Amino acid sequence: MGKYGRILAVIFVVSVVAGGLEGAAATNAQSAIRNPQSLVRDYNVQPVPFNQVQVRDGFWTPRLETNRTVTIPYCFEKCEETDRISNFEKAAGLKQGKHEGIYFNDSDVYKVMEGAAYSLQVHPDTMMRLYLNKLIAIMAGAQWDDGYLYTFYSVPHKQPEMRWTNVKDRHEQYCIGHMLEAAVAHYQVTGNKAFLNIATKCANYLCQTFGPGRRTDPPGHQEIEIGLCKLYRATGEGKYLDLAKFLLDQRGRTGNRGPKGDGKLYGEYAQDHIPVIEQTQAVGHSVRAMYMYTGMADVAALTGNMEYIKAIDAIWTDVVGTKLYVTGGIGASGGNEGFSGRYELPNLTAYCETCASFANIFWNQRMFLMHGDAKYIDILERTLYNAALSGISMQGDRFFYPNPLESTGGNERSPWFGCACCPSNVARFIPSVPGYAYARKGDDLYVNLFLGGEAEIRTISNKVTLKQQTEYPWQGDVKITVEPEKSGTFAIHVRIPGWARREPMPSDLYKFANDMAQPPSAVNSESVSLKVNGQPITPDIEKGFARIERQWQKGDTIELSLPMPARRIVARAEVKADRGRVALQRGPIVFCFEGLDNDGNVARLVIPDNTEIKAEHRPDLLNGVTVLTGKAQVAKRTTEGGIVAAGTRSFTAIPYYAWAHRDRTAMTVWAARELQAARPEPAQ
Repeated sequence: MGKYGRILAVIFVVSVVAGGLEGAAATNAQSAIRNPQSLVRDYNVQPVPFNQVQVRDGFWTPRLETNRTVTIPYCFEKCEETDRISNFEKAAGLKQGKHEGIYFNDSDVYKVMEGAAYSLQVHPDTMMRLYLNKLIAIMAGAQWDDGYLYTFYSVPHKQPEMRWTNVKDRHEQYCIGHMLEAAVAHYQVTGNKAFLNIATKCANYLCQTFGPGRRTDPPGHQEIEIGLCKLYRATGEGKYLDLAKFLLDQRGRTGNRGPKGDGKLYGEYAQDHIPVIEQTQAVGHSVRAMYMYTGMADVAALTGNMEYIKAIDAIWTDVVGTKLYVTGGIGASGGNEGFSGRYELPNLTAYCETCASFANIFWNQRMFLMHGDAKYIDILERTLYNAALSGISMQGDRFFYPNPLESTGGNERSPWFGCACCPSNVARFIPSVPGYAYARKGDDLYVNLFLGGEAEIRTISNKVTLKQQTEYPWQGDVKITVEPEKSGTFAIHVRIPGWARREPMPSDLYKFANDMAQPPSAVNSESVSLKVNGQPITPDIEKGFARIERQWQKGDTIELSLPMPARRIVARAEVKADRGRVALQRGPIVFCFEGLDNDGNVARLVIPDNTEIKAEHRPDLLNGVTVLTGKAQVAKRTTEGGIVAAGTRSFTAIPYYAWAHRDRTAMTVWAARELQAARPEPAQ
């Protein structure tokens, strides 16, 4: 924990400047934060918070531990090295000097703090807790008397005349939004209001600055809407929800924008081309878009606004039907870090920003909570195990910003970025994963993700512990032990993944090649099997869930068996980049071909439809992975310019998330399925 040392060394100074450690922020904010009242509205289905889920899982436990012991301390260390933290110290009067780095760097510190708070919940760490306390005390000293907190206009001195002079590009609201999220997480985990008081004071200042009759500028980069909704839930203060909705409603509308009230719309890049309730297609910067759709879902759930729901339903259909990579990644273009046209999904130049994958998960979780349909968890899971995990190395201290689906060999994860949104987002996302596993509605429970461990879930009339035993995602057997505090009748909804029902995607964008001539099947004895207390059952399948309702007793068990054959995926013909090509999937895992395993050249591989594909678990490879093997044709170019098969050789495919861990090498997710789709070397 030596990497926490420099901040801890300024404890005494901070105590003097900010008025004490634990109470530093409290002395600078309003004293009366009321307890959250019962919300009139919220999501139809409620998530089971991450802090009620204990993970003991061969796949996820090592990742959670690596994030706690490596990624979070590493990101804090980088925030110190790059002066992200010293900017706050300068703003608090603890140091002298100019502002260092990009104007939105405050947000990275907040995101790592949010991740640290999540981590504290599952693994108390005195040094990490103390480190957070000191950062919060510094931030209390950096906060202006009226609540404003943004170091770019605070260093080397306060510049009130610069505030809100460029709402489109300076990202003040974006930074504050991440601060609100971090503060709520810290309060929920520790019960300490120091950070929450800073957030509340800042949010009150925003409410006095923006709104009807005041400034109407929506943020150039969405995020504040999510933070305001979380603060509303934590405090019960309705004006925070009102401001979130107001800022959403200003998009696509001219008004009192800019310091002179004559600002223009930002355009499609920032989803500010038409009002949000009129938007039906995903456009522009993908992270901004996903944050906006997530904020719209939150506001819709909390206000009952059906126009928001109609809009994001249409946008979701557009994304999943025309703009989603097979890995769950989004954002085809690096030029706008975002969406291209329908079916424009290039592989070599795919952007698929790591932050966008996390944001896609945020949005799909909200869509599930709103509609109770497993198709949103199908997208969440696909993104989680593929595009999202690709962004972080197994060692926890190297990161991808874009995540292409093809490489000529020049890609490797980086230790940091000047724009470090992805590493800091990794730090906060990974420890939140347990919070996506379960949900509840009334007395009913939902099992969304399969990961070993247990969850303690309080329903309306009972408290139920669910214990999972599984080797998912490598094996499809899941045993769930049900332990209600008191015997009772309720339903447990167990998700039957789309891939197990011959639906790789809840759209026609991708299909399993093996099943092209067959309609998707329901759960039957030849595929998925379910047992309760050892007896086979055939429950109704509702919105992708097996609904099991009965009188549950302590010790009852559910056994789910999901067969995991290796499957071929093909894309719609409109996806030009994937014509004549095939991708491989087993369970939720999408695979790729690296040159290291395939004679140095993956572009000339051809995987015919009749090739037998076998799965083999290799515990000594890449921290333990299942690989797919088989025989491929080797394409060769003739002197006349044609392409012929020049024999066969064995191929090996590894999980996509594990690529670029051994050496720089060529990689592809989509191998040729036909000779003419291969790219062999020129004829000699």
